[in-house]
Amino acid sequence: VATAIRFGNLQELAELCGNAPILICDASKNEDVDNTFRELKEKMGPVDFIVHSIGMSQNIRKQLPYEDLNYEWFMRTLDVSGISFHRLVAYALKNDAINDGGSILALSYIASQRNYWTYSDMGDAKSLLESIARSFGPRLASRGIRINTISQSPTYTKAGSGIPGFEKMYEYSDLMSPLGNASAEECAEYTMTLLSDLTRKVTMQNLFHDGGYSSMGATIPMIKLAHEVLHDKELAERVGLEDRHPSK
Repeated sequence: VATAIRFGNLQELAELCGNAPILICDASKNEDVDNTFRELKEKMGPVDFIVHSIGMSQNIRKQLPYEDLNYEWFMRTLDVSGISFHRLVAYALKNDAINDGGSILALSYIASQRNYWTYSDMGDAKSLLESIARSFGPRLASRGIRINTISQSPTYTKAGSGIPGFEKMYEYSDLMSPLGNASAEECAEYTMTLLSDLTRKVTMQNLFHDGGYSSMGATIPMIKLAHEVLHDKELAERVGLEDRHPSK
C-alpha cells in the first residue's frame, strides 16, 4: 500500500470514482485492516466486492537467488503478498463490511503453478494466495459470496517491473500466447465480469486471463527460434545453451 501511496495517482483515481474516499491501510497489520473496514463501513456501508492486488518481495528487489533467500524477507513476502488476502477477507467478515452475494478477487500469476526462475519467492506467495481463495470458498458460500483469483499475463506494474528479466518474460509470453498478452486495461474489464452478478455461480477458481498462454505447449515461431539458436554456435553460447544438443 505504501508503494501505491508513493507512486500511484490515487487522487486522480478517486475523482474518476465519483470522489470516492481514500483510506490508507497497511495490509500487513491486523489493526490497520480492522480500522480500515470499520471506517469504510461508516462512510459507505457494506461493499459489494473486494479486489486484492498487493505484491512485494525484497528478495527479488535485492536479486537474491532462490537457494539463498533471506528468510525474514521471505516471511515478509508471504505476509504482504499472500496472507494479507486472508487478513482482508477475515476482517471484512468480522466487521460485516461485505454484502451477501458479493464477490472477492485477488490477482495472481502462473508462477504459482509453474517454475519461473526469476519470480523466486513470489511464486510461493501466489500459491498461498490461490490456496486461501479455495479455503475460504465453502465458508463464504452460505452468504452467496464468491471468491476467485485471476492469473493475469505479465503486466507492467511497479512490482512486476522489479523482477530481473521481466521484459524478456513479457516478450516470451506474448510470443507464446495465441491472442498475445492481456493488458492491464483488459484485465480490469475481465475483473468487472467477475464482480458482476453474471458470474454469481463462479467461485474457488483460478481463472487464467493470459491470451491462451497457460494452455500452449509451443508456437511455430518459438519452435523455429529455438531451432535457429541451437544450431547457431554463437547464439547458443550467448544464451547459455552451448552444451545442449537435440537428441536424435
